Amino acid sequence: MAAASSPKPERHADGGTTANDSAASPGGRWWQPVADHPWLSAVAVVAIGIVVLVLLWDWNWFKGPVERQVEARTGRDFDIGGDLDVDLGWVPTVRAYDLRFGNADWSKQPTMAAAQQLELAIALKPLFKGEILIPTLRLVAPRLNLETGPEGGGNWQFGDDSGDSEVQFRRIRIDDGKLAFLDTANDTDIKVDVATAAPAEGQAAPPITVKGGGRWEGNAFSLQGSAESPLALRDTDSPYTIDAHAQAGDTKAHARGTLLDPLRLRDFDLQLQLSGANLEDLYPLVGIALPPTPPYTLDGHFTRDGEVWFYNDFSGTVGDSDLSGDANVDSGGDRPYLRADLHSRRLDFDDLAGFVGGAPQAGGDETSNPELAAQAAKADAGARVLPDTPYELDKLRAMDADVRLKAQRINAPSLPLDDMDAHLLLENGLLRLDPLNFGVAGGDIRSTIRMDARESPIGTQADITARNLDLSQLLPKVELAQNAIGKVGGHVQLAGSGNSIAKMLGSSDGDVALGIGHGKISNLLMEMAGIDVAEIIKFKLTEDRLIPIRCAFGDFKVDDGMMTARSLAFDTTDTILVGKGTINLKDERLDLTIKPRPKDRSLLVFRSPLLVGGTFKQPTFKPDLGRIGLRAAIALTLGSIAPPAALLATLELGPGDDAGCGGQYAE
Repeated sequence: MAAASSPKPERHADGGTTANDSAASPGGRWWQPVADHPWLSAVAVVAIGIVVLVLLWDWNWFKGPVERQVEARTGRDFDIGGDLDVDLGWVPTVRAYDLRFGNADWSKQPTMAAAQQLELAIALKPLFKGEILIPTLRLVAPRLNLETGPEGGGNWQFGDDSGDSEVQFRRIRIDDGKLAFLDTANDTDIKVDVATAAPAEGQAAPPITVKGGGRWEGNAFSLQGSAESPLALRDTDSPYTIDAHAQAGDTKAHARGTLLDPLRLRDFDLQLQLSGANLEDLYPLVGIALPPTPPYTLDGHFTRDGEVWFYNDFSGTVGDSDLSGDANVDSGGDRPYLRADLHSRRLDFDDLAGFVGGAPQAGGDETSNPELAAQAAKADAGARVLPDTPYELDKLRAMDADVRLKAQRINAPSLPLDDMDAHLLLENGLLRLDPLNFGVAGGDIRSTIRMDARESPIGTQADITARNLDLSQLLPKVELAQNAIGKVGGHVQLAGSGNSIAKMLGSSDGDVALGIGHGKISNLLMEMAGIDVAEIIKFKLTEDRLIPIRCAFGDFKVDDGMMTARSLAFDTTDTILVGKGTINLKDERLDLTIKPRPKDRSLLVFRSPLLVGGTFKQPTFKPDLGRIGLRAAIALTLGSIAPPAALLATLELGPGDDAGCGGQYAE
C-alpha cells in the first residue's frame, strides 16, 4: 500500500505558511522562537561567541597588560617569558610559565624572584563576600632572594609596603624551591631548600619541608621542619600543622602547632619551646633587650593578634630558678613594648645578678654558661664588690617594658631573703622599679628605684625603707648572735649618676640611717667588743646570758660617695659602743673607730677602740694596739712596784653614760 501523501503547505504571497503547516515540521523550524524574540537572539549569539572565544582565545594576549600592571604597582620589572593559560570554572586556574620579578636597583642581583611555573586557583564565590581565597598554589623551581639594603629596609618593600594582605592560602605545593636571605650589615646569610615531600600511600596532601642554614647575626644557623597541608581545600577551618626546629648560635627554638596561612605569620597557634645559654642573646635575633642570664628553657603558647605577639602560659627554668607566666610584645609602636607577668616558686637570687651588672655564681651545682662563669671568676679574683659592668644604653632605649615578677621563696644562703615582688617600668629610656620589695629576716625592705638613661651618664635615685628585720636572722653566721632579740629598721635615700652600679653609688649624695629598738643580745659578745678579759673568762667558764639592748643607731651623711657618720652607737645595759668614721662607696673602703664604754666594774679590761678598716671585700676588725700597748706598759710599771697595783691599770670603774636614743628608726 502506498503511503499517504503529506499535504503540501499552502504558501502565501509573502512567502509564509499557515500555522498548521509550520506545526507539521517542527524539526525544520527550531530557530523560529528565537527569531520571534530578538533579545533571545542576542543572548544566543553572545553565548555562542563566548564558547567560541573560550575555545579559541589566546590568553597570552593578557601577558602584556599583566606585566605592565605589576610594574606600575611595584616599580619592578616583571616578565612572563612562557605561555599564560586559564581554565575557567567556579574555581578558575591560572597557569604561567618562566616568570621573573626584578630586584631593587641597589641590589647586585637583577632578579628577586623567579619560577619555571606558577599555578594558581582562585575561588570565585568568596569574592562576592570580599574575601580572596587561593585554594591551590603550585610553584615549580621557585627562587626567592631576600636582602636588606645599604640604608635599611629590604628588597621586599615596594608599592604598598604595609606588609599586610587579605589573601588566604589553603594548599601549597612547591617543587625544588630555594630561598635566600642576605643581611650583610648584620652578618646574616641564610639559604634554605623548600619542597613538597613525596606523598605517602593514601596521603592526599603531603607536607612541605624546609631545610637549610647559614649565619644569623654572626651565629651559625640551621633550620628544618615541615608543614602538613589540610585535606579539605576549601575548608577555612583546616590549618596547616607545622613542626619546625631552628637554632642560631646557642639559641634553639622548636615550634609545633597550626598555621592557617603559611605564606604570612598571621592566624597561627603554636607551642613554642625556647632554650639557650643566655636570654640576652635574644636581642640581636628578635629585638627584645633582656639582661644576661644563665642557661634557660621555656615552653609556652605562641600566638599573634595584629601587631601583638603573645607568649602565654609558659613555664621553665632560668639558671637554678623556675619561671612561669604570660608575656607579649607589641611591635606596632615606635619601639617594641614588652609586657609580662612572671612568677617563681623558688628563685635563686644570684640568677638576678645580670640586672645589676653582675654574674651569677659558678661552680658546684650552680647553673651558668662559659661567658658568665668567666665574668664571675674575674669578679672573685678582683678587689671590688660593687658591680662595675656598664649598662648598655642602646638597649635601655631600644624598647619599652612593663614587667611584674613575684617570687614566693628566695634561695640566698648568705642573705636572709624570704620573697620578692618587683614591678619594672621602662619607657623611652626611663626605668623605674616601683616597687622593688623583698621579705628579709622576717621583715621587709621596700624600695623605689628610678634610672634615667635618656642621657649619659644615667641619673639614678633610690628610696629604700627597711622595717621589722629580725636581728638574729641578720647575723646568721655569728654564733653569739643566734639568740639575739630585736627589730632593725632603716631608711636610705640616695641620688647619683653613672652607667654602672659602682659608678652610681660612688657618686651618690643623700642619707643613710638605721636603728634597733629594745631587744637582747649576748653579754659575751659585748664583753668581747669591750675587750673585757675577766668577763670573757667568766662567761666562758660559766654560761653566757642575754643582756637588754636599750637601742642602737647609725646616721650617715653621704656626699659624692663618702658616707660620714653623724652619730653611731650601740647601747646595752652592760656596754655602750660609740663610733665615728667614714665608709667610702667610691673606693670601697672602711675607716670606722668603735669605742667601747663598759658600764660594769671589771678587772682585766683593755678599754681600747675597735678599728674597722680594709675593703668591702676584705674588711678588717682589730683593736687599737697602741692604746692596748700603753695600758700594758702602765701595768708592767706598777707591777714592778707592787704586784697588786697592776690591776689598777685594767680596772674599769664605770658606769658609762646611757646613749640618748629611742626607737625612731625601728618599727
